Amino acid sequence: MSATLEAVACCVPLGAETISDEEATATAELFKALADPARVKIVNLIATASEPVCVCEFPGAVGLSQPTVSHHVKKLTDAGLLEREQRGKWAYFSLKADAVEKLALVADLKGACC
Repeated sequence: MSATLEAVACCVPLGAETISDEEATATAELFKALADPARVKIVNLIATASEPVCVCEFPGAVGLSQPTVSHHVKKLTDAGLLEREQRGKWAYFSLKADAVEKLALVADLKGACC
């Protein structure tokens, strides 16, 4: 399992009393996946949609070419944040509910866990 997927699976808030080196690395990898404005826009587009979003909508929404968008979508998918559904020749993306919940937990600065 990659460090990023471990970050999604972890349950240690940033506000926890202590955090191990492994947890810190995994969490940093998760945030690295979101550390690009185009990726944030893609996540925002998906988060505000009522149904999965076709990859064909991303280039216009973020102002980038299809190959560049594919690179960003792959990073987000590899990080465990996006779910991909193939419909004919088009891929549709949605946010993984458990990943979003755990990301919110990681960002919790109050230290409450599970």
